[in-house]
Amino acid sequence: MHRVCLVVMLLLAPGAWANPGDVQRFPAKGTATAQLRIHGTTDIEVFAVVIEDYQRSNPGVEVIYEDIITQDLHARYLLDRNAATSPDLLISSGMDLQTKLVNDGHALAHQSPQTAALPSWARWRNEAFGISYEPVAIVYNTRALPAARVPRTRRELLDLLQAPGAPLQGKVGTYDIERSSVGYLLATQDAQRGSMAGALLGALGSNNVVREERTGVLLDKVSSGQLSLVYNVLGSYAQARIDAGAPLGIVEPQDYTLVMLRTAVIPRTSPHPQQARRFLDYLLSPRGQRVLAREARLLPIVSDGTVREHGPGRSRRPIPLGPGLLVYLDGLKRQQFLDVWKRSVGPAGEARPAQPQNSPSR
Repeated sequence: MHRVCLVVMLLLAPGAWANPGDVQRFPAKGTATAQLRIHGTTDIEVFAVVIEDYQRSNPGVEVIYEDIITQDLHARYLLDRNAATSPDLLISSGMDLQTKLVNDGHALAHQSPQTAALPSWARWRNEAFGISYEPVAIVYNTRALPAARVPRTRRELLDLLQAPGAPLQGKVGTYDIERSSVGYLLATQDAQRGSMAGALLGALGSNNVVREERTGVLLDKVSSGQLSLVYNVLGSYAQARIDAGAPLGIVEPQDYTLVMLRTAVIPRTSPHPQQARRFLDYLLSPRGQRVLAREARLLPIVSDGTVREHGPGRSRRPIPLGPGLLVYLDGLKRQQFLDVWKRSVGPAGEARPAQPQNSPSR
């Protein structure tokens, strides 16, 4: 129990995050009459187009956007929520941590025609709202991995990891779930949904899986050919790189494809809650959803006026907002899960010997 308490204290201690967020100020397009401060986990270069479009119809609003990694966004809010720089809106892919903020009484309620149109799995207690739809994918380098060998299911990925000659030895990557809240959420969802989650983890470890905190770093490595394949990453970031010419391919696993939500929460300490409500309604409006889709390359929840229930592909399984996301945030349960995960994949930065293959050839 003391170990668990220490982990929580370190997470919430001042300076627990390694780097401050990247801040960008978007001056009002006209005479400044209002301000909106957003803390978000979406890269500034992705979200800037959304803010700039919002300002076209709200020219008096100055927007300050700070790009912060998921776990730091949550910890910083709890520490600094009464500071002068407290955010008006939290937008995060860490939907479990957003749910915890709501559960612990840190969110303001908001109801509007836009929020009422969301499917039940994309809103909770009128305090947490999905704004975009994010399938979780396998991404591979099209030059390094022949099309015939690209895995389409987790079973096929396991077979490739265990194939004679170890073709993915040191060439496969995924999130470091000790540092990545998104990675932790996806790993716990796999454990609940997939009967082969344990075997797949062990095979990743046997192939000296490369673990990183951020999606961009993993995609950098697979784009360059340093990695051949990465597992369980956010597909929209990969699609943006493909559109820019990167030699990448995306697979939504046919057995099941997890779908995350980028979620918005208006914190109870928001200095400008009405501005936050207005911006949230814009994000969920037909115009905001079109900008998210066409400019930011994030999949909208509402497409052409129609609520996205499951999206294209019958294998997609949305992760619903709600109390079920709190289970693995319990300190003791989290530590137990991390201990099992680390035993499976091996200590960070330490190579594991390859498992013997069925074929005697080396």
